[in-house]
Amino acid sequence: MINVILFGPPGSGKGTQANKLEKKYELLHISTGDLFRHEMNNNTELGNRAKEFMQRGELVPDEITIGMLRNKVESNRGVRGYIFDGFPRTEIQANALDKLLAESGETVTALIALDVPDEEIIKRLMLRGESSGRTDDSDVDIIKNRIEIYKSETAMVFGYYDVLSKSYSLNGLGTIEKIFDKISLVLDNI
Repeated sequence: MINVILFGPPGSGKGTQANKLEKKYELLHISTGDLFRHEMNNNTELGNRAKEFMQRGELVPDEITIGMLRNKVESNRGVRGYIFDGFPRTEIQANALDKLLAESGETVTALIALDVPDEEIIKRLMLRGESSGRTDDSDVDIIKNRIEIYKSETAMVFGYYDVLSKSYSLNGLGTIEKIFDKISLVLDNI
């Protein structure tokens, strides 16, 4: 199995690249953002709790996120692997993911980080907010808060997997195809 973590701040292109990787490698793309939106749109208890945090630009607590992820993985055990998009965001979540995968004898294959400057992130998210109507992508202050949370609370996950020689940092600027080619090269060489 291939189990890839696509990593980077919001707006770095994780979702775009995950969709391409899903097709090429026949993996299941698990986006925590999509999980949250599905739960919120269906007014589940987990979804309503997640919504409160997301509207403030804060990270959703681990127990909510891990619960949603566990349900998704357990209901899709027969796949060739997973692309984790937006998870893990903390070392606690990384540890939980490792334990979840270990239950079926699997591990994380690679963490691939897309490195994109803050100014570009803000520009991308504002454009996405205009087209999608997402309030968390339409307010510069919320976007800046999300970037700061990523730097202070999430970026350390790179180091968690780097110690295991599983972390790769790639320039997230350029065409979608060029970035995809760089990611594919990493995966093809593992």
